[in-house]
Amino acid sequence: MSEQKPDFTEAGRKLFARECEFYWAAAKKDGLPPPRGIEIAFAGRSNVGKSSLINALTGRNGLARTSNTPGRTQELNFFDIAGAFSIVDMPGYGFAAVGKEKVSAWTGLIHEYLRGRVQLARVLLLIDARHGIKETDKPILDTLGKSAVSYQVVLTKADALGAAEAQKRKEEVAAIVRKHAAAHPEIILTSSRENEGVAELRASIAALLYDRGALPEWALA
Repeated sequence: MSEQKPDFTEAGRKLFARECEFYWAAAKKDGLPPPRGIEIAFAGRSNVGKSSLINALTGRNGLARTSNTPGRTQELNFFDIAGAFSIVDMPGYGFAAVGKEKVSAWTGLIHEYLRGRVQLARVLLLIDARHGIKETDKPILDTLGKSAVSYQVVLTKADALGAAEAQKRKEEVAAIVRKHAAAHPEIILTSSRENEGVAELRASIAALLYDRGALPEWALA
């Protein structure tokens, strides 16, 4: 009989209730911080809601900078979460109104980081639930697959859809994701505005840390 894992909902809540702070920004691969444990990266198209979701997870409105201007995040931003792991907020990709040279530089940084960071345990690939996976997402899917980096799709802005439509979009995305070996099978629907799926995502992160032997004992106490 296999050992049953604990329910990580409470562990996830405890994990994100503790101190969370920004500690590093890197504009180039050679500017990455020294290793300090497991990293979980947030990737997605510009304006997909990365910063809003990070703020919702941590319960701190100003932790990750949000903006109505897509493409504002131009660096890899590192946040320490409870001394247990790091969240990495990656530059958004696929925003055509930003100059091609900048887009190329940001995209290169993203792909270099994904290919070469040993501490990277998982990428949370954020997809706008209103649109699903688009052509601009496919290069990241390819990079993740070639790099054998584990990733999990998180659908954002689910409050913009009705329940039935959101479930249909989740199933559509799941059908695409099943074709990619590096993809985690569970897809999480979220809404930063309504706090939907936030507890579920926290629990998923806590479970990943548990599997890696990196979940602090206090989180399970």
